[in-house]
Amino acid sequence: MAVGGKYNGTHSDQALQRLLASLEQVCHKAHSGDDDRAFLAALLQNKALQALVHIHTKIVSFSNRGIAPSSCDASLTAEKVLHALQKNVEPEAKELCILISSPHVKALLEAHDIIAKKDFLPSLTEAIYEAEEDEETIKIVQLVKSNEPLGATIKYNEIAKAITIARIMHGGAADRSGLIHVGDEVHEVNGVSLKGKAPHDVVSILQQSQAGTITLKLVPAEEASVGRESRVRVRALFDYDPAADPLIPCKEAGLQFWRGQVLHLVSQDDPNWWQARWEGQRSARAGLIPAQSLQERRFASLRVMNQDDDDEGLSAGCYSPMRKELKARRAKKVMYDVCDNEDFDRELISTYEEVAKLYPRPGLHRPIVLIGPPGVGRNELKRRLVASDPDKFKTTIPYTSRPMKPWEVDGRDYYFVSRSEMEEKIRQGRFVEHGEYRGNLYGTSLDTVRAIVDLGYTCVLNPHPQALKMLRTAELKPFVIFIKPPSIEILKETRNKACARSTFDENCSRGFTDDEFHDIVYLGHKMDFLYGHMFDLTIVNEDLPRAFYQLMAAVKSVEAEPQWVPASWVVTSQ
Repeated sequence: MAVGGKYNGTHSDQALQRLLASLEQVCHKAHSGDDDRAFLAALLQNKALQALVHIHTKIVSFSNRGIAPSSCDASLTAEKVLHALQKNVEPEAKELCILISSPHVKALLEAHDIIAKKDFLPSLTEAIYEAEEDEETIKIVQLVKSNEPLGATIKYNEIAKAITIARIMHGGAADRSGLIHVGDEVHEVNGVSLKGKAPHDVVSILQQSQAGTITLKLVPAEEASVGRESRVRVRALFDYDPAADPLIPCKEAGLQFWRGQVLHLVSQDDPNWWQARWEGQRSARAGLIPAQSLQERRFASLRVMNQDDDDEGLSAGCYSPMRKELKARRAKKVMYDVCDNEDFDRELISTYEEVAKLYPRPGLHRPIVLIGPPGVGRNELKRRLVASDPDKFKTTIPYTSRPMKPWEVDGRDYYFVSRSEMEEKIRQGRFVEHGEYRGNLYGTSLDTVRAIVDLGYTCVLNPHPQALKMLRTAELKPFVIFIKPPSIEILKETRNKACARSTFDENCSRGFTDDEFHDIVYLGHKMDFLYGHMFDLTIVNEDLPRAFYQLMAAVKSVEAEPQWVPASWVVTSQ
């Protein structure tokens, strides 16, 4: 109901009507003048005021019924459902994903959480300080909260011999109060003395008073610091589950995330544990995530360990599909050697990548790079994309050192150059990728990619994933799409049904063998593990028309909507 709009006065609060009726008598007893009486009469008859009183009456009537929300984190639950359904191919699941992802539903759930947490930003009462001469100052803080956590972690301070506030979670009840700070000593909780109690005892006391008023008796820290929210955004390059992390100070305070998810880092004060929230969840309480240095040390130590147990993934809440590939290898610094690309890629430790939004603008033509194992359908998807609009999409023409055949045209089929010229350009690093076949060199020139982009076309490539190290730069700003094979059963069914010809056969004269199907799936997992941190999108090619539809939708999104890219790309382009 809009305040100041039309309102039926017959529904206004009865008490307000009685007050209006007795106004003349009240003003007479108070010896008020005619101007005061006229002002009050106009105020009480104001439609906006009557509407507000009516709304207040309704809210009070509902409050008296004891109705409470079933959850204060509907947005978080929706994100978990969305992540769980991403791999589900059922139409109902896809429809639910579209519904949950819509901006209106996201805004509705966010508003629900704000109301459920009673995060109305009320005016706060001043903290009560008690002190006598030669005694330390005592601060008494009262917090009125719903069943959300307090939003702070505690520890036992050996020097002070007391329980102290170790961390304030941004966005939590303690942070919103502005009265509790890191380093404050906690002496009492709801009148219960904490002397001689351990941190887990304090947690039990706090859990008994999840909703309602919590009264804390604190000794303020000598230098109370108020942390400001950082504006840094990062893309997570690994999966993380705090419930499976034995190192996290408080599992309940942890934030779960998945590879590729964008996180808002609100605090990096702690060298081992950062505070973050999912991007877009502005009203949510921040959670703990491992800092980059901690996670890098953890990944490095895990690589040193030579374990022979299961291959379900790396421990400590960090999952990996290629554990057997890495378990016997040592993490070390190595010089890049093009002859040993894959070994170099395996040694890299990727945790977080700082990102920023890149907004589409005239003249910005981002190359579309399709990555995937041989036989997954990259070539056909590229062919269909270029054929859909030849005046918009262009692909590169490769270089070769072999002699030109009679029917071939230089610059149309290949760029024909001498072997010595190609070898010189390879040494200069001017080829995105290159290889040798039957004694002849073949390669894709970086200059060709630049030329297509400079002419105003969208360049479409499907190189080996090792080429991403040269393509994924601030100059080109490519959008990298991983074409992932489906399960082995679906792969067999769809390819055999379409009578697909094997790309492993030089003449493409036969279908795929079972071993080739297994190779496609295995190489897909391997590429996803080694290069997944550079993928912007993953499309599972279980059905070619559907995969092409998703590819077209992604290309249109890149052209029309802002995208998260490495922060250095945005700084460079400004």
